[in-house]
Amino acid sequence: MTNQTSTGWGSRIGLILAMAGNAVGLGNFLRFPAQAIENGGGAFIIPYLVCFLLMGLPLLFVEWGMGRFGGRYGQHSTPFIFDALGKAPYWKYFGVFGIFTNIAVAAFYCYLESWALSWAYHSVAGTFNGMTQANLQAFFTNYIELGTAQPVVFWLICLVINTFILSRGISGGVEKVAKIGMPLLLLFGVILAVTGITLEAKPGGAINDGLVGLNYLWSPDFSSIWSFKVWVAAAGQIFFTLSLGMGSIHCYASYLNAKEDIALNAMTAGWMNEFVEVVLGSAIIIPISVGFLGIDAISKMVSGGSGLGIGFAVLPQLFSSWGWFGTLSGLMWFGLLFFAGITSSMAMGTPLIGFMRDNFSWKDKQGAYLFGALIFVFGIPTVLSQDAFNEYDYWAGTVSLVVFAMVEIVLFAWVLGMDKAWDEITRGADIKVPLIFKYVIKYVSPVFLIIVFVGALPDIIKNATAPTSFYGWLGRAMLLILFIGIAVLVSVAKRKQLKSK
Repeated sequence: MTNQTSTGWGSRIGLILAMAGNAVGLGNFLRFPAQAIENGGGAFIIPYLVCFLLMGLPLLFVEWGMGRFGGRYGQHSTPFIFDALGKAPYWKYFGVFGIFTNIAVAAFYCYLESWALSWAYHSVAGTFNGMTQANLQAFFTNYIELGTAQPVVFWLICLVINTFILSRGISGGVEKVAKIGMPLLLLFGVILAVTGITLEAKPGGAINDGLVGLNYLWSPDFSSIWSFKVWVAAAGQIFFTLSLGMGSIHCYASYLNAKEDIALNAMTAGWMNEFVEVVLGSAIIIPISVGFLGIDAISKMVSGGSGLGIGFAVLPQLFSSWGWFGTLSGLMWFGLLFFAGITSSMAMGTPLIGFMRDNFSWKDKQGAYLFGALIFVFGIPTVLSQDAFNEYDYWAGTVSLVVFAMVEIVLFAWVLGMDKAWDEITRGADIKVPLIFKYVIKYVSPVFLIIVFVGALPDIIKNATAPTSFYGWLGRAMLLILFIGIAVLVSVAKRKQLKSK
């Protein structure tokens, strides 16, 4: 495969687990069940799977192919991967999104990740024992409003953990963590899923069997599939859950050799993520919470489609009533969320590290420290204010992904040319990639993405012109500064390249 250096993959299993870890995140266990309930229950799986086949899987092929292509030119980040593909001088600036998005998303994602670490600690410490639902909700509200120093402490701990892992390189850090974190995540997920599904209603305990919650989640409202809003939600969930349009997949794939089977790797990582999301994610949070709280209460809590309220403000109380198994369950649940978060956030640092190594001869440690410093500086507004958090989430975690995806698929399929692109995707393939994907990538996926973007334009304009708080404006200003700063670095790097020739 590749040589066993800190800047290459040590094994295929390590690569696949790291790629799956990049995709499997908090959204698999918190966001997906809530999105399904909000958008037609079981019927949501229809637009969700259609979006996966027509957009998710094709974009995985595209991003793996682009990444490996760039790796042959010694490039491990999207600005100069795009530059190598497109030749025209402006393409590299579209590639800025592949570094910008990772830093901006990591800036708020790492804070969210720290919640899981904190709740795991409190589960073991017994903090939630004896708390009523009102007490727990007050604890949660006080926590996110910085009523204590704990949120900052745990956030800083997560920053340090991410920075340390990244400083160890690809095989020495990212791959090792993925090999530990992903199996533990799957183990915890299976145990909790079995617990949720087999939950039985008992006097003084659960009011519903676990299957009631599962049936509720997947009860289809087929009228919903005719709603454009549902299709946009499904497309958004695919982007969110597969980490598409970010640039981290390109970076991971750039360390592969020219004959590595990227098609099989892409499908393996993609389908593993879908299994975790649809099977495990669905079988934990909703069955357990419906079992103890009832359907009406849960319907209100998932309003907005985040699932955060259930995950952090409901389940701890339920776990605390289970005795010693509740303590273990709390540790597994929040440990699962933490591992899901850390395997995603550490992937977000690799494009910046690769860019600085390739263009400024920085060592991985230096790049990791820079990434840590940036998510600290740009993360401060998201810690201080939910308004800033929401601005980062919307512009970097939603809009930027769609724009980047539209650009990359046009660049790969139309500028490079679909024949060359298809050769790149299928080179070294151990399995025959269905030929239909060649035409899906060239015609269907771009049209699909354009429709999603155009359909979302009214919402984009509404959000751009909506009044916000000081911290909301600060968040927008910080994002703009970050993008311009990276674009300047790209320009400087290009001038260095030209001078060296």
